[in-house]
Amino acid sequence: MANRKFLSKRDILQAADIKTEDVAVPEWGGWVRVRGMDGLQRDAFEAAAVERTAGGVSLRAGFSMRARLVALCVVDEDGAPIFTEADIQALAAKSAAALDRVVTVAQRLSGMAPGAVEDAKANFTEDPADPSTSD
Repeated sequence: MANRKFLSKRDILQAADIKTEDVAVPEWGGWVRVRGMDGLQRDAFEAAAVERTAGGVSLRAGFSMRARLVALCVVDEDGAPIFTEADIQALAAKSAAALDRVVTVAQRLSGMAPGAVEDAKANFTEDPADPSTSD
């Protein structure tokens, strides 16, 4: 246990823990800067990706997962997002290979394994409002 530094609340809240990485996208003729999502962004992204129906939980039709993740994670040199919700359909029409290259980095920087959206679906199989599912 020697030499362990236990973090304080202040240490944790002040840590610059969201990483960026520059990614070459030859299909687009240059580079993009990809920033990992924070916890709130990832929760919102995963929640928006699934829908609950009478038959269970499924991935939301027409969600454009790759384009949405690129829109959330590609930033300018100052760290500001360059895309908005209005750009998602145009992004979805871009090269799947280019999107996948950016998505792979965005997932890694955000702590998401490939297929994380599908995995998130499993987290929504229980209704949090249903008292029978709580311990």
